[in-house]
Amino acid sequence: MANGVVRIGDVEIGAGRPLALIAGPCALESEALAMAVAEALVAAAGRVGMPLVFKSSYLKDNRLSAGAYAGPGLIEGLRILARVRSEFGVPLISDVHEREEVGPAAAVLDALQIPAYLCRQTRLLEAACATGKAINIKKGQFMAPDDMGRIVAKAAAAGNDRVLLTERGASFGYHDLVVDMRAIQIMQNFGCPVVFDATHSVQRPGAAGGASGGTPEFVPLLARAACAAGCDALFIETHPDPPSALSDARSMISLADLPKTLEQAVKAARAAGRRGGAGA
Repeated sequence: MANGVVRIGDVEIGAGRPLALIAGPCALESEALAMAVAEALVAAAGRVGMPLVFKSSYLKDNRLSAGAYAGPGLIEGLRILARVRSEFGVPLISDVHEREEVGPAAAVLDALQIPAYLCRQTRLLEAACATGKAINIKKGQFMAPDDMGRIVAKAAAAGNDRVLLTERGASFGYHDLVVDMRAIQIMQNFGCPVVFDATHSVQRPGAAGGASGGTPEFVPLLARAACAAGCDALFIETHPDPPSALSDARSMISLADLPKTLEQAVKAARAAGRRGGAGA
């Protein structure tokens, strides 16, 4: 990491760089869906000058119910993701959950993501850091933002300073998350670019029986607020038809609503002093 900038493929995220987008469907459902969403994302991000990193999970291991959809798995999921990059030229990121996944995932992905619930798992983090890949560490819902400095120190001790931190809300009572925008600046003070996860921040964990609920109507509002607060990238999960999605159906936003959300976010970022995208 140089001057607070992390490179994922050809996308640079951090101070002085354009607002970036990390986006895709929550979990891979099919190859056709992944390709359709990637095509729409490339177009939407390109219109507003946002560099794009494609994200979708080959495995969703953090599930409330044993029967919940968990994705196509490591081998098939990585194959689909590799095709997305081949077809659209976008860098890739996905979650890793166990040390055994790290090597195969790193062979395909441009960056590895540590899920929020696993952000304190030392040996998983060390294994991810040892790959030399950029690492996006999502702040646990149970973590104060200043505590993430210790996680960054773990990564540095493991020889990796290519670290992004993601704010995704904090637990507040039962089934609710709240976002404290101060967390963006607090975590940037560790020298890391900070991503704002606009869709997981509107989750209501466990509020839909055996699955998470959510209030996706607030995604654009929170995205604008985070951009005004100076975040370096937005993380948005999106789907052509969220109600039919097999994972996080109640917090993803529709692909049809994404362009306007991005336009508003870029305007907020520019008002806060961030320069625009390529050619802007």
